[in-house]
Amino acid sequence: MPITDKVHINISLVRQLIDTQFPQWANLEIKPVEFGGWDNKTFHLGHTMTIRLPSSAEYAPQVRKEHCWLPKLRPLLPLPIPIPLAMGKPTNEYPWHWSIYQWINGETASIERIIDINQFAIELAQFLLDLQKIDTNNGPISLSRGCPLTTYDAETRQAIMILHNTIDTNATTALWNTAIASIWNKPPLWVHGDIAPNNLLVNNGKLSAVIDFGSMCIGDPACDLAIAWTFLKKESREIFRTTLAVDNATWERGRGWALWKALIICAKLPGTNPLEIEKSMLIIKEVLADYTSEINIK
Repeated sequence: MPITDKVHINISLVRQLIDTQFPQWANLEIKPVEFGGWDNKTFHLGHTMTIRLPSSAEYAPQVRKEHCWLPKLRPLLPLPIPIPLAMGKPTNEYPWHWSIYQWINGETASIERIIDINQFAIELAQFLLDLQKIDTNNGPISLSRGCPLTTYDAETRQAIMILHNTIDTNATTALWNTAIASIWNKPPLWVHGDIAPNNLLVNNGKLSAVIDFGSMCIGDPACDLAIAWTFLKKESREIFRTTLAVDNATWERGRGWALWKALIICAKLPGTNPLEIEKSMLIIKEVLADYTSEINIK
């Protein structure tokens, strides 16, 4: 099956997988999670577990990686993260390994659900700092996260060209050139790889858990900073930056990560989610406004 092929994942398929491989849970209800994800499809299994299935071959290796590393990382982090309970096997109907996890209570992060966004920024930064302190010995390497931002230079410039009638190409190109001007030349750190609102849970208005570690790796932590522009705003962004005590070059690369993702979505490049275009255009405006403001101050 080609790497781009996707399998149609529905309740019927999941029911068959559970009933044949984990008959002890055959009596439990299966229903889709409200936000099932793009890379993976997620379902409730009863009231205390979730089932998570990669949606295509390129995401399938994440399963073994999570089962290997999440139990090792969990005791060292200040917030709950997913706990693997069982690994499903490939079948004729579904060709990859898949996972069952313990359910973590909480709602996906949104501005409306957070009591104090500045405190939220501090707690998220502290989580990342604690993650970065963990020993990276034998940690996984990724070609798509924790890697040099220049990995995405060609498609970023392609996206800028496609959007030339929609965005300020001069400012966008200048921002991008600044972002890729430096590289991470320190020892690798642990990276979550997809710090986004859908992967952050809140309870009682506060950050309560971090989920979806499929992109985790060791490398340059800059990609974990993109949320400063995709979710946080001016004051909370600065608090996030101060708490992390991040150097200027890494901050610039973090801004570049936010720009790259938003650009390729708006340009409708392959593999992107068209439902995210409107939100991504707002992110581009936020990133450019922040960059322009810093330039004017200097």
